[in-house]
Amino acid sequence: MSRLAAKYPRLAATVALILLSLIWGYNWIMMKLALRSASPIDFAALRTLLAAACLFIALAVLRRPLRPTEPLGLAWLGLLQTTGFIGLSMWALVSGGVGKTAVLVYTMPFWVIVLAKLTLGERMDSTQKLAVAFGFLGLIMVLAPWHSNGSFKSDLLAIGAGIFWAAGTLYAKILRRRVRFDLLSLTAWQMLFGAIGLSLIAVLLPPAPLHWNREFIGALTYNVILGNALAWFLWLYALDTLPAGVASLGTLATPVIGVAAAALQLGEMPDTPEVIGMLLIGSALALISLHAIRQHRRVSPAIGQE
Repeated sequence: MSRLAAKYPRLAATVALILLSLIWGYNWIMMKLALRSASPIDFAALRTLLAAACLFIALAVLRRPLRPTEPLGLAWLGLLQTTGFIGLSMWALVSGGVGKTAVLVYTMPFWVIVLAKLTLGERMDSTQKLAVAFGFLGLIMVLAPWHSNGSFKSDLLAIGAGIFWAAGTLYAKILRRRVRFDLLSLTAWQMLFGAIGLSLIAVLLPPAPLHWNREFIGALTYNVILGNALAWFLWLYALDTLPAGVASLGTLATPVIGVAAAALQLGEMPDTPEVIGMLLIGSALALISLHAIRQHRRVSPAIGQE
């Protein structure tokens, strides 16, 4: 297998990207199943603590630097990228549909464009403006504020998760301009700091029952081993091998797989406005990725989470 990857690196990276999209896409189903047996904060704290432990084991095995570079910056990144993003994603999934939640969370790339404009003064070109317009039209169709379908709260939580993810992506970009980081070390430390934040919230909230049944253990194991440990190695390998932007374009399959898996396994069928909205959001994300390819921009590794 290693010889095949060495001989055909692009092919091996493409296979890794396909596998990654399948893992992350189906992970939305596994997270929904886990929330039948645990509160969203308890599950988020557990999965991130165990995922951080896996990443630190990987650091030790690979002999990467264990000492954190700029701990305060990593702590802030963890609060955005792990505490905020994962915490809100889990909360949204409690009452929200799997496919719809996945699509709304994956609006992250055009929130990056908007936040970069508002906070860093970066100019939007015509392609980015078109992508943002498509994205917001898609959001309106998915949210359907003219209908009172009872999912508005979970929809807003999912969008909030995407905004936190975008803020974390931008902050990671700023940090990496100031300081040279080992990417795996950065990921492990921000995950740990974010997991501590989630654990503190879990302690402060009233205790909720946690049932260690087969379904919950299976979902937790999937999240930690496949959805975090293996997925991060696949993501970093794809980033290291494929051209800029191609990797991010490949991960667009993740919410599509989430929607398809939810329809097949859970019977969640989006209505016509939601389908139109999802297609508009997908078009916006494709525009952003294709634009990055044309501009030869590097993909931020921080977008690789879920």
